[in-house]
Amino acid sequence: MRSLSRSQPVRTATSTGTGRFFHRESASVAAGRYRTVAYRVATAAIVAEAGVGGVWDLARIPFVTDVVTHLGYPRYFLVLLGAWKVPAAVVLAAPRLPLFKEWAYAGTFFVYTGAIASHLVTGYARAEVAVLSAMTLLTVTSWALRPADRCLPGRQPLRMRS
Repeated sequence: MRSLSRSQPVRTATSTGTGRFFHRESASVAAGRYRTVAYRVATAAIVAEAGVGGVWDLARIPFVTDVVTHLGYPRYFLVLLGAWKVPAAVVLAAPRLPLFKEWAYAGTFFVYTGAIASHLVTGYARAEVAVLSAMTLLTVTSWALRPADRCLPGRQPLRMRS
């Protein structure tokens, strides 16, 4: 089987018998669009949760305070979480800043997995584990699908093999 380069079109016959030219890029362009959409949706969800959650943590709204105290953490823990969630949301939404993005992804991953462990160990609000697991999955998805300009120099995002 011979390899097709990007500049060589592939000729296929249609049901009407007329030839159409399909470039190999058409499949990769479509995959690139799905990848971009998946990245943006996952990142938007993380940015929204980290931003809103960070503000709620800093404001110590009663709902959040109740959850944290039932999990066994002191109230001042909310200030620590909020003080790091808000900048993480800003960094993940901003273009470039690859080193800060790595730290923001790591921080959000640790927050969600730590919350999962806390809910499972204490037995409090186990229904929230599904939401926290989804946020963890979205964090990993956003990290894996990020564009090359949002990666550290010399490191590329994960690529799908074709």
